[in-house]
Amino acid sequence: MSSQSPFSARVVLLCGPSGSGKSLLSARSGLPVLRLDDFYKEGDDPSLPLVAGGSDIDWDHPGSWDADAAVAAIDRLCRTGRTDVPVYDIGLSARTGASHVDFGAAPLFIAEGIFAAEIVARCGELGLLADALCLSRGPVKTFRRRFLRDLEEGRKSVPFLLRRGWRLMRLERSIVARQTALGAHACDRDEALTRLATARGGSVPAGAGTLTTRTSARS
Repeated sequence: MSSQSPFSARVVLLCGPSGSGKSLLSARSGLPVLRLDDFYKEGDDPSLPLVAGGSDIDWDHPGSWDADAAVAAIDRLCRTGRTDVPVYDIGLSARTGASHVDFGAAPLFIAEGIFAAEIVARCGELGLLADALCLSRGPVKTFRRRFLRDLEEGRKSVPFLLRRGWRLMRLERSIVARQTALGAHACDRDEALTRLATARGGSVPAGAGTLTTRTSARS
């Protein structure tokens, strides 16, 4: 990668605590979307961090995620409009295939995930960054939405989801503080949509979907 490359697109990095509504906001924006959750490390990776004082893998720690691969994919999308990315099954903690993402000539896209703030500085240095946003809706609301979503999708066992949810609810304010310290702007959904509209130079259509194209599905 080189900061001298002629970029044809820029990225809005969208972070926030798990369950804060990043995917829903991305879908509503009408912009192409890159899912950064697909860059998680696999469950047998020896470098995965553990929750302090326990035996659970800490999937909310940046060390559980491949930042280098995520930045490389964003760089290719900005330069060419297309890239290949892994397809990750959170329930299995494993990559289950590959996906081809083609955004064509779209001048702006969203890259969303809980670790998006970790790459704000790198994307800025490479000339890729249009904006960086951190969604925040309050610990209790986020806990409820996250638990119901993860339970419905069968992401992990119920005891694991409860332990994780309680821990993240207590940590939510510090998570938002860290992400803003890394360069993301803390905001609610309405302000985020306004900033997205500014970044794209026009209005954001409510209820619009994403333009992500997958060539292989999750198992």
